[in-house]
Amino acid sequence: MLYAYKGKEPRISDTVFIADYVTITGDVEIGDESSIWFNTVIRGDVAPTIIGRRVNIQDQSTLHQSPNHPLVIEDDVTVGHAVILHSSIIRKKALVGMGSTILDGAEIGEGAFIGAGSLVPPGKKIPPNSLAFGRPAKVIRTLTEEDIKEMERIRTGYVEKGQYYKKLSPLE
Repeated sequence: MLYAYKGKEPRISDTVFIADYVTITGDVEIGDESSIWFNTVIRGDVAPTIIGRRVNIQDQSTLHQSPNHPLVIEDDVTVGHAVILHSSIIRKKALVGMGSTILDGAEIGEGAFIGAGSLVPPGKKIPPNSLAFGRPAKVIRTLTEEDIKEMERIRTGYVEKGQYYKKLSPLE
C-alpha cells in the first residue's frame, strides 16, 4: 500500500519490485532496480527516506526517522530480513545483516558489513570495508576478498530476483 502524507507521496522508479503487504508512506524515494520484500514498512512521515538504485530491503524490515533527520540508503545496499533502520546513513555497497538495528545518526561506511543481530547505537560510525558485529556493534576486522565477493553475490542476486518477481503474476 502506498500512502500520501501531508501532501508528500512516495516517488518510486517503475523498475522497482514491491512485494505484497509492503507499506510505503509519505516522503519516500526509491531508485531503479531496487526491491522491497514482503511485509516491509517504509515511512516518510517524519523526515525523508531516500533509497538508491539496486537496493534490496528484505522481508519484515522497518525504515523510519526522527524529525529533521532523514534516512539515507545509497546505491547497491543489502538490508537483511527484519532490520530496523532509523534516521541513519547506509553508504554504497554496505550490507546490514538480518535482525540488526541501526539508530539515529549512525553511519555505515561504504562496503561495510554489519553482522546479523547487531545494534549500531546513535551516532556510531562504522568504517568502510569493515565487519562490525555485536550489541553494541564493534569493528571486528577488515573485510576479506571472500567477504566482498559474497556481498556482491547477494546484491546481484536480489536485483535479478526482484526483476524476475516484477514480471510474475501472483497465483490466484
